[in-house]
Amino acid sequence: MQAIGYYESLPIDQDAALVDVTLPTPEPGPRDLLVQVRAVSVNPVDVKVRQSSAPANGAPQILGFDAAGIVKAVGSEVTLFRPGDEVFYAGDYQRPGTNAEFHLVDERIVGRKPQSLTFSQAAALPLTAITAWELLFERFDVPLDGLPKDERPTDGRTDGSLLVIGGAGGVGSILIQLARQLTGLTVIATASRPETRAWCEKMGAHHVIDHTKSLPEELRRIGFDTVDFVASLTATAQHFDAVVEMIAPRGEIGIIDTPLEPLDISKIKLKALSFHWEFMFTRPMFETADMIEQHRLLNRISDMVDSGKLRTTLTQDLGPIDAVTLKEAHQRIESGRTIGKLVLSGFPQGSSE
Repeated sequence: MQAIGYYESLPIDQDAALVDVTLPTPEPGPRDLLVQVRAVSVNPVDVKVRQSSAPANGAPQILGFDAAGIVKAVGSEVTLFRPGDEVFYAGDYQRPGTNAEFHLVDERIVGRKPQSLTFSQAAALPLTAITAWELLFERFDVPLDGLPKDERPTDGRTDGSLLVIGGAGGVGSILIQLARQLTGLTVIATASRPETRAWCEKMGAHHVIDHTKSLPEELRRIGFDTVDFVASLTATAQHFDAVVEMIAPRGEIGIIDTPLEPLDISKIKLKALSFHWEFMFTRPMFETADMIEQHRLLNRISDMVDSGKLRTTLTQDLGPIDAVTLKEAHQRIESGRTIGKLVLSGFPQGSSE
């Protein structure tokens, strides 16, 4: 099968930063699906792994997490899917990635592909949707007003305000939508360019403020002294003092990035703030007892898309899944100026697809 990988960690402008390789088609384990990959999206985590993790055994490392495709074979203990099913998922941090024609993934972290979306449109969603959902409804424990009462948390807040720092990125784009569709929160996003402001508004943000300016002053400009929840999705170290200033006493902070310098969390003591670090790969990495929640979560996302409550965050399909196109995607991610999600779809002619 065709795949794209790398043998050493190199700057993306180097020819060998990502290369086309040919590998054997893998065989599924007991709980595995063998998926024929039709489309993948590229996330900041792909870039971070490529920049920091070099293969140690001489074999190429295959990146990629988000994928949409068709189940071709199943393991002996699989019960949730069968060959021919169309699926989407975000993969496992510890297994070979989705930048390959065929990919193995545990069925417990796979969802039904939305019927109303193409493979490209579906591939844009899983990683960011899981991250946003877990942060909003599991870390922050915000009530799911869009679900039946017996499925809601019993002790969460029903109203309040959410500040999304980095609203035009992949996670921000879906987090804004989920908060608008399933909660009673007032959603405030940050963006600094006209096109990113417009995107956040399109996703459903009630207000958009500029993160290149003083965030507390920007918040006051739109009539808010404090917010109840802050989802810091990028540049957390840069904004941390402002976050502590803006958040209400007993409020909650959630982050997903890895700050380049340590955060002084003693600053959150006087307000008795809660701090959450969301990492969507934790469940599959540790095979937690509730690992199947990601399967259920993705099915809910799929249903919401098909009912018109959520939209794909795909902004551009760059073309075929090969080294040249994947390098372009990595370069764009490294620029820090992407909006929504970048996707690659289909393999070049001559593949086994």
